[in-house]
Amino acid sequence: MTLSVDVFLVDEHGESRVQDVPGGSSDMAGTESWRESVWGSPAVRSLGARLFPRILDGWLVARPEEVVELLDECALLRENLVLIARGAADGTSPDGLRSVGDRLANIEDACHRALAIGGGVLVW
Repeated sequence: MTLSVDVFLVDEHGESRVQDVPGGSSDMAGTESWRESVWGSPAVRSLGARLFPRILDGWLVARPEEVVELLDECALLRENLVLIARGAADGTSPDGLRSVGDRLANIEDACHRALAIGGGVLVW
């Protein structure tokens, strides 16, 4: 299994509607094991991240009003990418580090797309 990142809108009935991933974007957010080894890792929690660790209990849902905070957490993780990547399988190699950075870029991209339409971000 793999983790995906998507943008969602909440309709007039309060239902969340996942949006299509536009061409040129990717919904890849890592492997299932990254719930614990990367996004919800002790390293991420030690940095003070509040949203990313939600993935340990299921889905990381950033409501529309939380997307800026998620983007801020992405910046925090990017600043500490080597520390974060150490938990991923092969995270200390250049390819492993790039893999974590690329998946983080996909989450950042989803945040920007969500902000543009007033939506939220889902990592599941």
